[in-house]
Amino acid sequence: MDLLIEFLVAFCLVVSGVFGFVGSFGLLKLRDTMQRLHSPTKASTLGVGGVLVASMVYFVAIKGDFTFHELLISLFLFLTAPISANFIAKTYLTRSGRDEELPATASEYGWSIHDDPPQISDQPKE
Repeated sequence: MDLLIEFLVAFCLVVSGVFGFVGSFGLLKLRDTMQRLHSPTKASTLGVGGVLVASMVYFVAIKGDFTFHELLISLFLFLTAPISANFIAKTYLTRSGRDEELPATASEYGWSIHDDPPQISDQPKE
């Protein structure tokens, strides 16, 4: 049984290493910020997640200890990666996007990062 667990841990580590390599390679080779955005947020997140899964399997099966550290790290990682990607994309759009490149919105106010907010009058509505 220990051999099967060791193979499972080794498989998780190899898969996570491949994802980490692909994420790092993509970060180096892709030219544009919006292209580079996907490497650290997708592939590298899966790579770190694979290492955490391997760690959980190892400590539960071999050592007999169950800890919540890996689960908390995984939760933090999978919650913060999309949020940071969203902030990077918004910053990129703000700094380099032009109004004519953006698609039309259904609102009369347009894009929040490019247009001024609507003015609220001090007069009560009648």
